Amino acid sequence: MVYVLLAEGFEEVEALTPVDLLRRAGVDAKLVGVTGDGREVCGTHGIGIRTDLAMDEADWDKADMIVLPGGMPGTNNLYADKRVTDAVRKCYDEGKYVAAICAAPSVILGGMGLLKGRKATCYPGMEAGMTGATPLDRTCVVDGRLITACGVGGALDFGCALVSALCGEEKARRIAAEVVHNVRR
Repeated sequence: MVYVLLAEGFEEVEALTPVDLLRRAGVDAKLVGVTGDGREVCGTHGIGIRTDLAMDEADWDKADMIVLPGGMPGTNNLYADKRVTDAVRKCYDEGKYVAAICAAPSVILGGMGLLKGRKATCYPGMEAGMTGATPLDRTCVVDGRLITACGVGGALDFGCALVSALCGEEKARRIAAEVVHNVRR
């Protein structure tokens, strides 16, 4: 099970592209609403998304991966919610995949101290928030069970990296070919 967390002001492409690719690969990926009633969340560009679950309905014991989209103020809204940081910490501590894109690696993972000694990427100019990380200028970086990406431009690479982590590189290549994407990592 993959949970993709959405808070008001999330970046739509960074949330929906990974969900689309994961579902194409047969992965059970759920959109989880964090703000409001959790049933509908509005992205940073005014696109409303109906979620699969509200935050309090997610079963973190069944999670294989947690995904944190960027966007502002969505990233700050995720980070401000203790349920989110508790879920991220639980997944991280239990060796589950933790994936973040755009501002989320810096604001959330860096803010929580989870990037110390790790290689990571984020939205250009936000590297200082990735405390203790070795920042790389790449669209997507995989360091063990931490997966980070740069932003909207890296959303396809990010989604393919998530598929690769859960289903293997061959499946990720097949999905990339289906959507006519040349993966570069």
